Amino acid sequence: MVEVTVTPQSSLADRAVQVVVRGLSPSQLVTLRAWLTDEHGERFQARAFYRADEAGEVDAARHAALGGNYAGVWPMGLFWFLQPDSLFRRLVKRDVAGSPFLVHLEVFDGLCLVTGPQDKLLAACTAERWYVGPGVQRVPIREGRVRGALLLPP
Repeated sequence: MVEVTVTPQSSLADRAVQVVVRGLSPSQLVTLRAWLTDEHGERFQARAFYRADEAGEVDAARHAALGGNYAGVWPMGLFWFLQPDSLFRRLVKRDVAGSPFLVHLEVFDGLCLVTGPQDKLLAACTAERWYVGPGVQRVPIREGRVRGALLLPP
């Protein structure tokens, strides 16, 4: 049984996570895809192609991506290389304290350039990426022409 895990499953957006796929056949080619929907309903996604090792595992921190949105060893590549489906869109988080970005990770059998109904989904999981830690207080700042927010630790 194929399983994809993100450790830790819930983390701050500037913290590294570990993405590991287990239960594959040795040397099996797979596509890892990450996607999220922002607060405006725009979808951002990234994909990378990997070949499983002799143990049937893919670890983004140890194994090199063979192609996709990036190539080589990029432990956070699926998160860093997210691109919009629509042109000229930027990934922006407005509600930094109220909710996380939910990043969906999926593993497909073979090389999937464009994901469709014919592609075989092997495993999936979801990671939470928070922009403000628990207990942090956000104080809006408006002074003259200055706009911003003061984030106070608990």
